[in-house]
Amino acid sequence: MSSSQLNQRIVAIKPITVPAPGRSVDLQVKVTAPLSGQNLPVIVFSHGNAWSLDGYEPLVDRWAAAGFIVVQPTHLDSRRNGIEWDDPRFATIWRVRIADLHAVLDGLSDILPQAGGLETRVDHERIAIVGHSWGAQTAGVILGARVLDADGIPGEDFSHSAVTAGALIAATGTGDTLTPFAAEHLPFMRPDYSTMTTPALVIAGGKDQSQLSTRGPEWFTDAYHLSPSPKSLLAIAEGEHTLGGLAGEKAAETTDEDPARVALVADAISAYLHDAFKLNDAAWTALNNAAAAGDGTWSITSK
Repeated sequence: MSSSQLNQRIVAIKPITVPAPGRSVDLQVKVTAPLSGQNLPVIVFSHGNAWSLDGYEPLVDRWAAAGFIVVQPTHLDSRRNGIEWDDPRFATIWRVRIADLHAVLDGLSDILPQAGGLETRVDHERIAIVGHSWGAQTAGVILGARVLDADGIPGEDFSHSAVTAGALIAATGTGDTLTPFAAEHLPFMRPDYSTMTTPALVIAGGKDQSQLSTRGPEWFTDAYHLSPSPKSLLAIAEGEHTLGGLAGEKAAETTDEDPARVALVADAISAYLHDAFKLNDAAWTALNNAAAAGDGTWSITSK
């Protein structure tokens, strides 16, 4: 990202309430965007477990500075809602998360006028979905992945026609190696990526050892290896689950604090989406060249 982009002034508006009938708590979003620019592409971002629209500023602010409108919903599992594992609502939160993203995507024409008149500056033909951790599984479903039931039968198709590209950060792998806790409490963690046809960048940390699977860090590369092309994989050798602290500086979950790693993730997604949207391929080409010439601390493969 150029220094001029880093100095780009951005604005954030929150909260904006999105109609979501039947939801036990109002669906609210935060919108972050550059103060200037026209024909701005959109990123709808799905947060990881327990977070909210107030998290992930290191990512979101960098995307807005790079010219994206970013819309962040707060899902039901946010810790501010106090829904614990044993709450009867928890079993269906994964479905509510998907419904949240559909409500946001379907409601952009109502959301953006409430965010400083962004409806005159948006490019409705260039909409991406991005997520981290649980949010990455949620986003993957919008990109075409399915959720397998207990018998291994793929569930319904929740893909959204408005979304033409995406990025999955630390996305759940296949469900055949879930720990007993995950199998009991998170049975929806059984993604089938064979139908995830939308172009996407998958980002995985080489030291991301999940407590939910008995497999190693390669579990988080399933979304790349098991989905149809076109896909790209950014593998960060020393990255753990928060990949340097995506959700915010000094967040309790961060085990590998590294602002440069966060910037790499943010800029790789910006570059990938600019290329996928056919806006500008220079940054993505430069990133691939840097990976090829680098020391192996991170790599990019594509298919």
